[in-house]
Parts: sequence; structure tokens; C-alpha cells
Amino acid sequence: MRPFIFIFMSYKVFKFGGSSIKDISRIKNLCAILKNCKGEKIVVVISAMGKMTNALEAVFSHYVKDREGGLDALDKVVDEHMEIVKALELEEAVIERKLQSFIFDNLSMLETEKNKELIYDQIISLGELFSTTIIKAYLEKMELSASWMDVRNVILTDDTFRDGKVEMSITKNKISKKVNSYFKKSDFIITQGFIGKTDKGFTTTLGREGSDYTAAIFAYALDIEELTIWKDVPGILTADPRRFDNPILLDKISYREAIEMTYYGAKVIHPKTIQPIQNKNIRLQVRSFLDTEKTGTLIADPGGLTYPPIVVIQEGVILLQITSNDFSFVTTEHLSVIFSKMNQFRTKLCLMRNSAISFTLCINEVEDKQLDAFMKALGQGFSIEVHKELELITIRHYQQSLVDKLTTDKLVMFEETLKDTIQMAVKSIETLKEKKEI
Repeated sequence: MRPFIFIFMSYKVFKFGGSSIKDISRIKNLCAILKNCKGEKIVVVISAMGKMTNALEAVFSHYVKDREGGLDALDKVVDEHMEIVKALELEEAVIERKLQSFIFDNLSMLETEKNKELIYDQIISLGELFSTTIIKAYLEKMELSASWMDVRNVILTDDTFRDGKVEMSITKNKISKKVNSYFKKSDFIITQGFIGKTDKGFTTTLGREGSDYTAAIFAYALDIEELTIWKDVPGILTADPRRFDNPILLDKISYREAIEMTYYGAKVIHPKTIQPIQNKNIRLQVRSFLDTEKTGTLIADPGGLTYPPIVVIQEGVILLQITSNDFSFVTTEHLSVIFSKMNQFRTKLCLMRNSAISFTLCINEVEDKQLDAFMKALGQGFSIEVHKELELITIRHYQQSLVDKLTTDKLVMFEETLKDTIQMAVKSIETLKEKKEI
């Protein structure tokens, strides 16, 4: 009698962002990457095409002011997708019916809805539903074994619209069951990043650029060894190549370094991505879909690494100096009020420091009316000084010569130094002169 031979098939998770599918050539490139993996079992997490999330945000703005105007704007978004469908020579009528069904399912429940955050998620999530429908159809045309999976059937969140909190235990079980069943009939599962669903059936989003996080959730749930995020850069660099000449490619970095970089505003991966994969020691490979021969950057826990200076620059930062009007010391009671209002108005904190009677903080750029509402909510007990349009420069593993170079012709308005990190909120001296502020 022959012995039984058990073959263990390990799964992989790939994530492709909007840039990787922004046009016909990029879609064909994605297909070529998957063709090279034929026979493997891969969950493919895909974002909305190109700048479609921005286009859908414009649809949302129209919709909340004038429903019919919003629907007209949405028709134009559908038309843009259908142009791609036509160019790829796919079945236009079939795909258009699917796109329209997503619109009906998501928007039919909004007839009397007043919650703008909820409305936002139902509209914005259409980008991922549209893109994955088209990609799946194209892969089938190219004779790749692919199934389309609605990620909302496996990722359960609370009802914090625009920043859904994932119910990880339930989600893990759902992913494991669904993925195993889909892989019995297909090699590739095409699914959406960035979105989930509440227990009441409403679509939620996981925060802008949240598709990386979706891929990490799948990696965590499936206990895979390595997650690959495909980008239009060669890997993780020491600085933004659009700002700096010849930044250094980091071949390897630790989980800790990666999460520090994302916390300080680096855009290569979403800030929530690291935590689930680090918990299970899952390697993260950041690779270029434009140069698939290169291995990119490996994020793992190699230990003992040393790093060159790493620069992260955030634009549009706002500096607030909040002072107690009665000259009382800033206490935990004051801070409790400030932080509760920041949470209420979803104000993202970048940097903070308190002195005897004031609390200084940097926040991410927000709309004027959101900032005004936040300041009004703080009440009469505080006076607030506001400085807008600042840059927040963060340098990890800094050297003083680099600090001096990056602050040339800039006024440093706020600075905080830790063991190996310096942060500076700065404004161009030329800009200040133009506005006659100095």
C-alpha cells in the first residue's frame, strides 16, 4: 500500500494600490505579475483605480447638497470606468449592470439618511467595488483562475464610519472559512481593500489609504508567512523621491522602525498595517510593480540594524497654542477636555507639549469649519493662537548637519527632540515675508 502524501499549500496575500491599476497598461502589468504566480493561491487586495477615491469624494460633496446633482456626478465616474472596460474589450453590458447594482445596493438605503459620515462611506466604497469587478473580468479573459469576493462579507467593523474599527476575532473566522472555500475553485481571490461592513449591513471604510491594512488583516487571519505590497516606488526610501535627490533604499527595516515611520507620516504603508502582522511575525515585502525583478524592502524583525537618517515631511500642518484664560496651570483636567474634543472632531494629533499655562500641539490639516467647531467646543476657558500651512519635518536617526540644511530659510516655530528623533514645525521665511508676518 502506498503511503498517503499530504501536500500543504500555503497562501499568499498581494496588495495593489490605485496607481497599479490607474490605466490599461497598469492593469495589464498587474495581470502579468499574477501570471508569473500561476498555480499559487493568492488573495489579491485591490484599491480604487487611480484618483477615483478623490472623484467619489466630489460625488459625495454634490450628493449631500443636491441628491440629483450627486447622482449625475456618479454617472460620470461610471462612464470613466466603462471607458476602461471598453478598452480592455470586456463584456460592457454585463459589467455595467454590476456597477449599477452596487450603486443601487449602497444608495437605496440613503433616501432619508442624515448621517453624513454614513453617506460618505456608502459612496466612497464604490471605487473598490468597481475596480475589483473590472480586474476580475480581465483576469478571466486572460484565462487566469480568479474569483471575486465581497470583502464586506468577511471584514466586520463597528459603526465608526470613515474609520471603522475591525472586530478582529469574528473577522478572522470569517476570512478563514470564506478563503478556503473560494480557493477550492480558483487560484486567485480578487477582493477589495479599505472597506468593511457593520452588523446592520452598512458599508464602512477603514480610513484613507486603508487597503494596506486590509491586506494585513487577511495575512493575520490566514497565518501566512509573507505579505507583499506592490507600489510604484522601489521600496521604502529614506525620503520622498519627489522632494529629495537620490534617497537611499532601505533593504530591511524592523517592525518598530516601520511603525515609527508611519506614525510620523510616511506614506509608503498605512499606519495600521504593522500591528496585525507583527503579532504573528509575518514578513512584509514592499516591492515595485514597475520593476518586479527587484525584491524591494523587507519589513520583519531582523534586529541589530542601523539606519541612515530618515526624513518625513508633512504639509498643511496646523499649530495650535491653547492657553488657560485664568492663568491656571494646565492640568490633567484641562488636557482631558482638549483630548475629548479632539476625539469628537476627529482631529489627528502630530506633536504636543505643555508648559505651565499652555498646551501646544500640531494637528493634521482640517477644513476651516471643522477647526472652528473644535475651537468653539473648547469653551470660554481657553484662548487659542492658530498658525496654518506649516510643514512638519521629522528626522529619524538625525544628524545636526541635516537638521541645519532642512531648516535653511525656514522659521522653526515648534521643536521636539527625543532620543533619536527630532520634529520641527516650520514655515518658509519667504512666505512669512509675503504675508508680512515678519
